[in-house]
Amino acid sequence: MNTSLEHFLLPVNSTVQNALKVIDQNAQGICFIVDEFQRPVGILTDGDLRRAFLNGTKLQDGVEYIMNRNFTVLPFDTHTDIINGNLNQKIKHIPLVDQDGRLVDFANKFRTKRIPIMQPQLSGNELAYVSDCITSGWISSQGSYVKRFEEAFTKYCQMPYALAVSNGTTSLHLALVSLGIGAGDEVIIPDFTFAATINAILYTGAVPVIVDVDLTSWTIDPICIKKAITPKTKAIMPVHIYGHAADMDVIMEIANEHQLFVIEDSAEALGSTYHDQPIGSFGDVSSFSFFGNKTITTGEGGMLLFKDKAVYERAAILRDHGMSKNKRYWHDMIGFNYRMTNMQAAVGVAQMERVDDIVYHKRKIAQFYDQALRKYPSLQLHGEKDHTTNSYWLYTFLIKESSKFNREELAERLAKNGIETRPTFYPMHSMPIYAKYGRKEDLKNSIYISETGLSLPSYADITMEELENVTAAIATAFTTIAFNQIEN
Repeated sequence: MNTSLEHFLLPVNSTVQNALKVIDQNAQGICFIVDEFQRPVGILTDGDLRRAFLNGTKLQDGVEYIMNRNFTVLPFDTHTDIINGNLNQKIKHIPLVDQDGRLVDFANKFRTKRIPIMQPQLSGNELAYVSDCITSGWISSQGSYVKRFEEAFTKYCQMPYALAVSNGTTSLHLALVSLGIGAGDEVIIPDFTFAATINAILYTGAVPVIVDVDLTSWTIDPICIKKAITPKTKAIMPVHIYGHAADMDVIMEIANEHQLFVIEDSAEALGSTYHDQPIGSFGDVSSFSFFGNKTITTGEGGMLLFKDKAVYERAAILRDHGMSKNKRYWHDMIGFNYRMTNMQAAVGVAQMERVDDIVYHKRKIAQFYDQALRKYPSLQLHGEKDHTTNSYWLYTFLIKESSKFNREELAERLAKNGIETRPTFYPMHSMPIYAKYGRKEDLKNSIYISETGLSLPSYADITMEELENVTAAIATAFTTIAFNQIEN
């Protein structure tokens, strides 16, 4: 990362073209103009350059004629509180000088604080409920909070039966086993997803059948589902990726026509809806994840929702080692230890008390990003298809092939500004261990989304100032590219 001082310095006798190169190199929209003794004599921002070009400045003109000579400079040993007090929307970088006035460092808000891609919001009753578990001694899988968490989920997602489990991957595995899916059965899944989707199928001995996704929603393409059905097909597992609902009406029609199970992978979509109906309430079974970066979290954890009581009861036995409900330590079937602890559930109960507020703020974050980024034609926003509401687990967009820079270049620029980003998932077929389950030539949309997608900081309590800093850094990237086009 080019955040060291040397990548910001420009001799006073330099040209405007030299300034463009420095600003492009550090990706923070500024350079410090210094004299022969490395004393700061001016600063120059991308905004200064833009205004200079509008006034007729040429690339070979000297920076001394357009640099800003009225700038804030502080001693390098200035207290952090004073430095922060001088930083604002206009003054984003402050040169720091030694006792001889030589530039030795600089300050900005990101040299001490990064904007993470995601972080949990634990500002409610989480601590109080976990403390209750500890003081009462109910810390493992026995205790009232597990049942309370399950009840909160059935109410929120409008499904009759819920089962809390140890994590999202085990919930997918348990869903498949509880439906009787096993060796030789085929389960249709999207290519663009996280590996837990396909791994859970392989745990059962079933065969995943990878198909492509829709280029707008990034969810499984129903047309591809129809083409993939064979006599061995037993289930469809749509993934509501990045919070966007799959086309559940069509998927359920296909499933009903061919008598297939539907297992909703809703790990990233708590709070999303389809035709005003909660995601997770369409399939035979639906699965949720509460990993630390999910919409709500229990640290690790998952939840299963069921329509059929018999399937739910089978899953409950399988979750608890396959142990009989009527005869303790008697095992009716080979089961698993997939239970959630009471302490995890306590956190989940507290999170569910604020789930509407969390989803509301994540949608507001997405609206802010949409408004700021839709002006760039080379970006394709995720958005929402008709009859859906996206809970925006992670705000993610695509960088089109027409763009003058790629995802990695933009991610690097944002990293230099202290902004964490994340690329989209690799398509399943691209990894050798899964390659035999999909045909590359049939998976073009998944490949495109995987190669061009980038996620921005999306945690519910991100501040407006942090959002503005993210979008300002993206704007700087586009501005620098425009300068490069002038230069070339």
